[in-house]
Amino acid sequence: MRIVISEFISLDGVVQAPGGPQEDTDGGFAHGGWSHPFFDPEVMGGAIGEAMATTEALLFGRRTWQTMAAAWPERAGDPFADQMNAIPKYVVSGTLGEADLAWNNTTLLPGDKAVARIKELRATEGGDLAVMGSPTLVRTLLTEGLVDELRLMIMPVLLGGGKRIFPEDGGLRTLELVSTVVSGTGVHVCTYRPAAA
Repeated sequence: MRIVISEFISLDGVVQAPGGPQEDTDGGFAHGGWSHPFFDPEVMGGAIGEAMATTEALLFGRRTWQTMAAAWPERAGDPFADQMNAIPKYVVSGTLGEADLAWNNTTLLPGDKAVARIKELRATEGGDLAVMGSPTLVRTLLTEGLVDELRLMIMPVLLGGGKRIFPEDGGLRTLELVSTVVSGTGVHVCTYRPAAA
């Protein structure tokens, strides 16, 4: 499986709480829902649909999984929601237990064993293992060299601070731009893959 990261991201690299005011207020973050003014159903919706067409399973960090698990089950009947609810899901957590996994088709990856288990999943045949949000998990995956593709929806807004996905370890990681399209709202939808060594 390929590991594919999909993120709504500001020009200054913030991915925190794009969906709503109370999604993630850690650190006093007050701009929740910042992505809404820039959403273009044709370009961005098309890119999301295209990404989901090759997605075989979803991988989340705990906080993003909890946010999604609270939102998607009650949207049943919509084709995208039905896919989100039916698809296999993995959540990395050191605090959740099996009894907490109320969102159907969810498998717990204990935090201390997560990297090894993700390497095993990546080594299997199949479609994409997609990661949305989950900045701490994404940083780990990038640090470990486990990301096969980055799909970034870069929005024309500066948020001045918040959670980011990129490692700050001094490592050089060269990427190749595979595709880009610009929406009518000024969002650059860019797909990157690690450049050949």
